Amino acid sequence: MKQIHIPKIDLQSVYCKSTIDFIDNDFAIFNSIKEVPVSEYPSRIDLAVVAVCRTGFCRIGINLKEYNVESNSLVITLPNQIIQLFEVSPDFSGAFIAVSKNFVDNMFPKFKELLPIFLYLQNNPCARIGEYDLGCILEYHTFLWKKVRMNDNIYRKGVAQGILQAMFYDVCNIFRMHMNVVKKSRKEELFELFIESIYEHYKKERTVSFYAGKLCVTPKYLSSLVKTVSGKTAGEWIAEVVILESKVLLKSSPKSIQEISVELNFANQSFFGKYFKQHTGMSPYAYKKI
Repeated sequence: MKQIHIPKIDLQSVYCKSTIDFIDNDFAIFNSIKEVPVSEYPSRIDLAVVAVCRTGFCRIGINLKEYNVESNSLVITLPNQIIQLFEVSPDFSGAFIAVSKNFVDNMFPKFKELLPIFLYLQNNPCARIGEYDLGCILEYHTFLWKKVRMNDNIYRKGVAQGILQAMFYDVCNIFRMHMNVVKKSRKEELFELFIESIYEHYKKERTVSFYAGKLCVTPKYLSSLVKTVSGKTAGEWIAEVVILESKVLLKSSPKSIQEISVELNFANQSFFGKYFKQHTGMSPYAYKKI
């Protein structure tokens, strides 16, 4: 069966733009939101993006949740998220840095130490920040752009990576202040591994017992742990990821409901329909027509 994918946004999508500066296919820096090929229809972004709103406002969607971004706002999108752009005010101005997933991985060889922040960002991608933090991010942006344009510097990619690493740590600290991070317990560490495992296997596996087996704990223990740490059950977390992907496919893909049910490894369309309605209150067909 032919696979039909949600539109993807990566650096190749904007590589020909004259107002964007690049380093290979790993990094881009620019000022105008109009340079990004985003519309009201869902697209999957294959980049990490740091954006600040200087003036005006815009209305965006991240993972099918709507956010109003106003002046002095910091926005972070992560690879594999679903993004949409609904509205931009005439006086909107901002600053943007986009980085490939490989570039991020190279910057953070110990990425797991930042996992609590990135888990927080999944549901809290926007934050209002003070003048000091805004000025700090804009200083990074200006300095980085100067270095990127130094084409005669054979080390400019390494220089850019060093500046970006410093900036990302500062950005993580800004969000850490919002989430009031405390030292992780063993239960919190297992919860983080559980979430990682869902994103790796959700298209094939939806049972708590499967994820408990991956973590070498019993399903009962995992269920209790997840409920204690997050306030939601393990089944709710699994369903949330599956339903998000289902909604995106229903809205943005020409695939039939039957094809989507196969893509998500349901036994048949009827099972998929019951699962979707159980978690959303409507049938896949009704959701697709909204």
